[in-house]
Amino acid sequence: MKEIIIGKNDSGQRLDRFLTKAFPLTIGVIMKAVRCKNIKVNGKRTEAAYKLQEGDILKIYIPVTPNANRPHENISTDLNIIYEDDNILLVDKPVGLLCHDGEDSLIDRIKAYLGYNDSYTFEPALCNRIDRNTGGIVIAAKTAEALRILNEKIRNREIKKLYLCILTGIPKEKQATLTAYLEKDSENNTVTISNRKTPHNKTIVTKYRVISSKNNLALAEIDLITGRTHQIRAHMAYIGHPLLGDGKYGRNKINKPHGMDKQALYSYKIVFEFKEKSPLDYLNGKSFEVKDIWFMKEGIV
Repeated sequence: MKEIIIGKNDSGQRLDRFLTKAFPLTIGVIMKAVRCKNIKVNGKRTEAAYKLQEGDILKIYIPVTPNANRPHENISTDLNIIYEDDNILLVDKPVGLLCHDGEDSLIDRIKAYLGYNDSYTFEPALCNRIDRNTGGIVIAAKTAEALRILNEKIRNREIKKLYLCILTGIPKEKQATLTAYLEKDSENNTVTISNRKTPHNKTIVTKYRVISSKNNLALAEIDLITGRTHQIRAHMAYIGHPLLGDGKYGRNKINKPHGMDKQALYSYKIVFEFKEKSPLDYLNGKSFEVKDIWFMKEGIV
């Protein structure tokens, strides 16, 4: 018999989801064990959909071995932390670092920094992600409750994500809200923008504001209303102003003279604009900004 006392980080999760994370068990095995009373909460029969609460005593009467965690001893903890509290971590991701799925990824660095090594507890998770060659602020949740709340706030557009970029050419309108439709080609890792809705594309909304301009280049702030793959890069290219340095959607004849081999795009500011009350209300009205942006040092615009 295995006994687990549920801590704060695991409260609020469904029982079945917690078990699939903690142990190499299939949903079928879990459902059968629950049905046969081989999994109990606080000494009583339970349901797979039961929401775990802090202090619950979970008893498992089938053989289980904890999932092996990836060791973090040899992973870098080099992070540029913008803000941290008990619930969240705001990190300035450098250009070239993957958010996930790499030998050295942002989430692995965060887990190593936080010393995560408990098989049963909630794993720190990213609430947003940005492209490998885009730098900027990424939000990480340190608790299950924070992850749930932040994901909900992002869906409800209560967290504003602002980007700085350099556009090739100067838009006629100094600010505008653009609406179009984006279709993703996963095989080639590209997207296509259209002004017509189809069953295969998704609506995108991008707001931009030109801050300054010179030499037929414009420094612009982007307010990302929807967050689709390559949205800023593809949408600005669609209106005739691709990002400087963008080799996928941009113009190499413009990029090369400036020596730019990566897109001039940075997620530089996060603003919390909560409408509904939550345990994270202390963040409401706060904003966090990165000042040190690589392409701003170049003096291009």
